[in-house]
Amino acid sequence: MKYTEANLGRIFILRLEEGDQIPRTIEKFAKDKNINSATVLFIGGAKKDSKIVVGPKDCEADKPVAIVEDLLNTSETIGVGTIFTNEETEPRLHLHASFGSHKGVVTGCTRQGVDIWLVGEVVILEMINHSGTRKVDASSGFELLEV
Repeated sequence: MKYTEANLGRIFILRLEEGDQIPRTIEKFAKDKNINSATVLFIGGAKKDSKIVVGPKDCEADKPVAIVEDLLNTSETIGVGTIFTNEETEPRLHLHASFGSHKGVVTGCTRQGVDIWLVGEVVILEMINHSGTRKVDASSGFELLEV
């Protein structure tokens, strides 16, 4: 385990609306507000056919390949994630969420694009004074948190 200590910075409350997409909308907001790192909380609706990553096809492979699925129904959604800047100093959101409807529940990463249905409520808790950043991991090819 590695760690860094941080302090709480600003707190932002966002209302996402239809036409907004996770992660694009939150990453743009973070860039516009110069948020380099944060904890992100999300609650709201996700549209049918939004894309989520539900796991690697083979976790033992040298370079894991993501399994991407479309949401089968408009869903109630709750998620939690983090923002850290990458090696190009661009804020990158890593948010996992559970999506539920009367047809069932699925959990996954939002990085492929989740479209908001009706409304999405987001709380961003900025973190400051730490060493956390995202760097490309040579073995997996993913941008992983480094502290």
